[in-house]
Amino acid sequence: MIPRRSRTEIDRIDRACALVREILVELSGAVHEGVETRELDRMAEKNAADAGAKPAFKGYMGYPASLCISVNEEVVHGIPGKRSLRPGDLVSIDFGVLLDGYYGDGAVTCAVPPVAEADGKLSTVTRESLLQAIEQVRPGRRVGDIGSAVEKTATANGYSVVRDFVGHGIGTRLHEEPQVPNYGPAGQGPRIESGMVLAIEPMVVAGDAAVKVLGDGWTAVTRDGSKAAHWELVVAATDDGPRVLGGGLTAPWKE
Repeated sequence: MIPRRSRTEIDRIDRACALVREILVELSGAVHEGVETRELDRMAEKNAADAGAKPAFKGYMGYPASLCISVNEEVVHGIPGKRSLRPGDLVSIDFGVLLDGYYGDGAVTCAVPPVAEADGKLSTVTRESLLQAIEQVRPGRRVGDIGSAVEKTATANGYSVVRDFVGHGIGTRLHEEPQVPNYGPAGQGPRIESGMVLAIEPMVVAGDAAVKVLGDGWTAVTRDGSKAAHWELVVAATDDGPRVLGGGLTAPWKE
């Protein structure tokens, strides 16, 4: 069953997402040459604790960290560690919190200067595919309309959409129904109703969409070594149209 949230519940999810946004903005600013990914992880965990929240990912199904930090060919679920970031690295940061019983979630892609033009375009198109998908979160439309919008935007620019991982409902649990694929024909899937809250998270790659999971059991990488970008926002369907929770996210570099 797909939960439908009251306005009060949506406001509480909004507060959790606002904290996620605040922390992601700070983390994006801390992405620079020489920083170890575990330093960013510690920063996120401390900032969440200072705000009275818990990291949503740490311990979830055994995941060992607070952040997912995926660099270059890593698509999602990269585990922070001793890796030092290098010039030109494309860095996707995924973070969630549990605040007052409700979850927030989000992801942003940034880069260690100098930003290669191709990498900037990949991230920008991924973010644009997310914005196009958000426009579909309206009562009466279908979940398939969301995935179709992502796929059309990405493929029109020569990119591929990863199919192994999808978005999801969110609220009192981190992952709720429905699943929200980033592909597929429009007009199919569950009908969107007012009060549904969805985490939409396109993962777009410069090459082939095929991925594999590394030996750590978490980190997913492109099989052909091409770079990936990942953006995520939480959106509520309302009678007035889509409501982006937490204030949204913008590109961390000048375009």
